[in-house]
Amino acid sequence: MDIRLLGKEEPLPMELLLEADPSEKMVHSYCAESRVYAVKNGGGTIGVLVLFPLDAAAAEIKNIAVAESVRGNGLGKKMISHALAEARRLGFRKVLIGTGNSSLGQLALYQKCGFRMVSIDRGFFLRNYPEPIVENGIPCEDMVRLEYELF
Repeated sequence: MDIRLLGKEEPLPMELLLEADPSEKMVHSYCAESRVYAVKNGGGTIGVLVLFPLDAAAAEIKNIAVAESVRGNGLGKKMISHALAEARRLGFRKVLIGTGNSSLGQLALYQKCGFRMVSIDRGFFLRNYPEPIVENGIPCEDMVRLEYELF
């Protein structure tokens, strides 16, 4: 399974992207300015990661999703490692990632990959998403931001 950069003319794996971000409008807005990496297995996409340039020094992983059928096999960690290597190659000094306060598995994964918590954007999901989000029985209200220093 190879991780490859999707061309701008290729269709986005929207079903998978929407698993990590329920707003199709938000997904389209940041994918247009991003590098979208996909992992395909047979005919379907089983993993996707969106790397968005914030400025000359920093990029953000805006979206990462792994198909439910292959979760728990290290693909998410492999995609994050690939994104960090790509960000380093592109000259970024740090990579940021954000997730909901209720995304317990994602918070654990990102910290296992070396990301450190840097801030909490209180009320982010309440301000930016019209429908309530609940994960693990917890209302998703705040964005937890994490950072990985490349250099």
